[in-house]
Amino acid sequence: MLTAYQRAMRGRLLAAPVVPAPEPWQPVFESPYGVPVGGLLGIGFATHPGSGHDLVMVVSFDGHGLFDAVTGERLARDRDPEDGAPDAVADLSCPGLGPVAGSRVRVAGLFGGGLHTTTADGWTLEVVTPAWPNDRVLLSSDGGLPHAGPHGERWWHIFHSDHSTLRAAGFSPSGRTIAVATSSDLFLWTRGTDYGPSGGAGE
Repeated sequence: MLTAYQRAMRGRLLAAPVVPAPEPWQPVFESPYGVPVGGLLGIGFATHPGSGHDLVMVVSFDGHGLFDAVTGERLARDRDPEDGAPDAVADLSCPGLGPVAGSRVRVAGLFGGGLHTTTADGWTLEVVTPAWPNDRVLLSSDGGLPHAGPHGERWWHIFHSDHSTLRAAGFSPSGRTIAVATSSDLFLWTRGTDYGPSGGAGE
């Protein structure tokens, strides 16, 4: 049985509408529906060796893809990779492709694993499920639940997985990108390249 506090928190989460992520976060893709990726299994992050941009590796039943997390451009595609799904027994990784070929990328999603849930400068990302099975993704600047400030000021409901199954949600290791992956779509938010992994301005 839920306590009065739990009921109040559940009601607060259910009442919060989806809103745009606050500054400095900006959506990477123009479509509010993200980029469709049928049969998405998981995602992982890498760094472009030339530009320093965050890259997002997408693993699906239809192959592997690599996206630039600043521009949204798909940099590489492999429809028939030799190493298909992430190695669920070993380290949950897949071979890189395109500019990160020759390396391995850790992947989080259907087979397990996880992405960063905090940044060095205090942003927090949480997945909550007040009405199972529809997950909600919350972004906050107040240290996470229980949120002290009003919705839209210190925490934001930025994604509601009501059409497909959530696979993974989190920050890139640099803290410059937010990624949300479902079984059918990829969504990205960026704060560009002016934020360094140490929490200050990048070079």
